[in-house]
Amino acid sequence: MNSIEHFVDGKIFKGSSKKIGKVFSPATGEQTSEVKLADKADVNKAVEVAKKAFLSWSQKTPLFRARVLFKFKELIEKNSDELTKIIVSEHGKVYEDAKGSLTRGLEVVEFACGIPQLLKGEFTENVGTNVDSWSTRQPLGVCAGITPFNFPAMVPMWMFPMAIACGNTFILKPSEKDPSCSMKLAELFMEAGLPPGVFNIVNGDKEAVDAIINNKDITAVSFVGSTPIAKYIYENCAKNEKRVQALGGAKNHCVIMPDCDLDQAVNGLMGAAYGSAGERCMAQSVAVAVGKIADPLVKNLSKKVESLKVGPGLDKKSQMGPLITKQHLDKVKGYVDIGVKEGAKLVVDGRKLKLQGYEKGFYMGGCLFDHVKKDMKIYKEEIFGPVLSVVRVRDYNEALNLVNDHEFGNGTSIFTRDGDTGRSFASNVKIGMVGINIPIPVPMAFHSFGGWKRSLFGDQHIHGPEGVRFYTKLKTITSRWPSGIKSDPEFVMPTMK
Repeated sequence: MNSIEHFVDGKIFKGSSKKIGKVFSPATGEQTSEVKLADKADVNKAVEVAKKAFLSWSQKTPLFRARVLFKFKELIEKNSDELTKIIVSEHGKVYEDAKGSLTRGLEVVEFACGIPQLLKGEFTENVGTNVDSWSTRQPLGVCAGITPFNFPAMVPMWMFPMAIACGNTFILKPSEKDPSCSMKLAELFMEAGLPPGVFNIVNGDKEAVDAIINNKDITAVSFVGSTPIAKYIYENCAKNEKRVQALGGAKNHCVIMPDCDLDQAVNGLMGAAYGSAGERCMAQSVAVAVGKIADPLVKNLSKKVESLKVGPGLDKKSQMGPLITKQHLDKVKGYVDIGVKEGAKLVVDGRKLKLQGYEKGFYMGGCLFDHVKKDMKIYKEEIFGPVLSVVRVRDYNEALNLVNDHEFGNGTSIFTRDGDTGRSFASNVKIGMVGINIPIPVPMAFHSFGGWKRSLFGDQHIHGPEGVRFYTKLKTITSRWPSGIKSDPEFVMPTMK
């Protein structure tokens, strides 16, 4: 049985904990590895190493850090096929989707390569007579990231390249369900010339998370996952005086206007709802059908959902792979059961899908509900699986209010040919990321990613310009040099003249 350890101080670290987790192949249902789960002592050891490494890494010039990141970028590109196959083997998503997610992570590395420009401060000459003032952004210290199973490359890469480029050292606690990709990235970062101790990985469960929260030497924590856990991390990190960004759950709505290009909308919804088996925080899980578009929308969607090609991620014919674990598969099927009991119309039922030769894999087909109401559990809660709910509304205003009234505010889209409708929606919707005829509005690396309401706890979004601000602290210096002129003490609030 393959054993996955931790990565600390530039090498494999076994740790003292005896706890073990299981890693499965979602395609076959078979266990492929066991992963060591860190205890408090293991986490504290990694932090101790990172704290020591910070002393020298923070003094490296931004240009030096950028050159290491440029080399890291080259190595990711060189090893992209291997990294992609690792993602497929432990997560289950199809090859091209896994490759695309790696690319979106790589884009953050590319953005971080520009750190000499991004860290430039501001300078004002003569804010007062012979007095100058300037600001700089300096690193925080040891930072940590806690990341989910659905993007084992992309989400960690939204965090650690930015933190490290800014001069911090980093502790990553990836999902224990698919940890191998992060381990490979750590090896490549070392090969790129990163000093030992700057980037460390501790695999683990809640004990490791709590150890991160309670370690006084960790200055900032980034998190992506469910809303209850995001809220827990936000509250407890704040109690421990840490800076925190905690991205939570989602229930993303896609508003389909009667004037839209229906084929474009249907194809967009298919990819956004069923890509990665719906295991995306930006998945479109609610289609809001406005007026007369509802019947043709459901008719066209049902045909495509019924013909969805489900299979192993490395099969080039597969459009959707398995879910991550048997437990998660059962949970998603349970939501479908609930939707039927609540009275929603199950137009396409994918619960009984079986693949010959892969009977033990964690597969289900796409599910499509119609006539879903806003008081139903399947509407209110994040299912995180290949389940799309259609809610019918009378007009645009009802659609806008429906989106705005939901507790989550991660992402949303609208399909329309009308520019005024698109502009009004973008301006008035209370959601962090908005697409107009774009089904999955994930910002590029040089912008920032994050939701509103209960989809984000903390003040700053992730990566991009907000990432630079999150992983640095501002210092402002005001100076005057002696001129030989004597002056008397002043006992009033200083003002500039």
